[in-house]
Amino acid sequence: MAKLMIASGERQGEIIALASDDFVLGRHADCDLVLDDARASSHHARLYREQNGWMLADLKSTNGTLVNQQRIATVTLRDDDLIEIGDTQLRFQANEHASHDRGSPAELPGQARAGAQALTGNAPEQAHGVAATADDLALVEQMSKRTDAIRQEVAKVVVGQREVLSQVLMCMLGGGHALLVGMPGMAKTLMVSTIARVLDMDFKRIQFTPDLMPTDITGTEVLETNRTTNEKEFRFMRGPIFCNLLLADEINRTPPKTQAALLEAMQEKRVTVGNTTYPLDAPFFVLATQNPIEQEGTYPLPEAQMDRFMFNIWVDYPLEHEEENIIRNTTVTQTVEPQKVLNKAQVIQLQQVVRKIPVSEHVIKYAIRLVRASRPASEQAPDFVKEYVHIGAGPRAGQFLILAGKAQAVLAGRIHVSCNDIKAAAIPVLKHRIYTNFAADSEGLTSVDLINKILAAVTQPTESDYT
Repeated sequence: MAKLMIASGERQGEIIALASDDFVLGRHADCDLVLDDARASSHHARLYREQNGWMLADLKSTNGTLVNQQRIATVTLRDDDLIEIGDTQLRFQANEHASHDRGSPAELPGQARAGAQALTGNAPEQAHGVAATADDLALVEQMSKRTDAIRQEVAKVVVGQREVLSQVLMCMLGGGHALLVGMPGMAKTLMVSTIARVLDMDFKRIQFTPDLMPTDITGTEVLETNRTTNEKEFRFMRGPIFCNLLLADEINRTPPKTQAALLEAMQEKRVTVGNTTYPLDAPFFVLATQNPIEQEGTYPLPEAQMDRFMFNIWVDYPLEHEEENIIRNTTVTQTVEPQKVLNKAQVIQLQQVVRKIPVSEHVIKYAIRLVRASRPASEQAPDFVKEYVHIGAGPRAGQFLILAGKAQAVLAGRIHVSCNDIKAAAIPVLKHRIYTNFAADSEGLTSVDLINKILAAVTQPTESDYT
């Protein structure tokens, strides 16, 4: 007998047997399955049995019915399909498991197959973009275990900072760059170099100082004699920016002219010296560190360059038991070498998969609501934003929220994005894009305080948004 398993909410895990051949789902009391869900319509969807199996039809609902993240009118269900009605998720379980060819999306379990169906174009409404390959899907399926393995290898060298590591990995898979801010001695530099070893990346470190020149980063042309022709010629000497993972240590200690040398590399993944443009090898990431104290004699990053960073990550003090482990492990003679978990090709592949993942309109609407709520001139802005915010987040914030949500899903081994994934990325994405005014500063309110207020004030889209 076919069954429905509730996969979310207070009734999670409850199983409903499809005893009849016709089954209606909705909020009305006469439905076969009554859903306590404000986003579900009175009579939302209908399950009925035909000769070729179970069919699911949308009953002209307000928010629509989704199967494996794709909106449907009528579709034939397959075992383990994920049905979404409003905020309720249901897993369809057939009475028998059909056999499939090896490598097809149908053999993938649960949510991985749900996303695979959308990514490979087998869904009722194919998502925009390039279809994923079977290798892409297999790599994502393994990512949950590999993410744990990355954490374990980094933990051999860096104690604690689990949330910081998660945000750095989200940023890297999203194809962005991150600014790490924290007090001295928080292992920011050590963490970046360790991540480079675990992900098998070419790592370079630049210590930014007031006398650092742009050519010290990008490289310069030198005049030398050609040994073959004995003629003078210019040869380009590559700078440290030609790597996979660049650590810009204390980036605010160098003048804006030198800081700007990173802009083209961060945005275009290339460097122009003289009249020649040199492409950077993929993948390329900039992780910059910044000290929040000793601001005298420093050069704060301008807003335009701050906006280039996908994440602004706060590196906090370790917990008490973590600090005990740090003291215990770093005051003895020991050599621990972290092992490689991913290689550069796999990181590039994961970045491409992140771009291929479809995102529902529900999640996009929620991300845009968060961004627009941060702008004091916007009609959607809460009163406290109009009172305390000078400048809100721009469109790039919405792009980074979606990319970070996708990356968060991939790190968890999923190929579907939820509003919770967007919430997880809200603070590092919006923190450096919301500028407080004097009223907020006088009351001790920071951008993080306001972001938490925005997350509490902004609701997820409801059925009225789709009317």
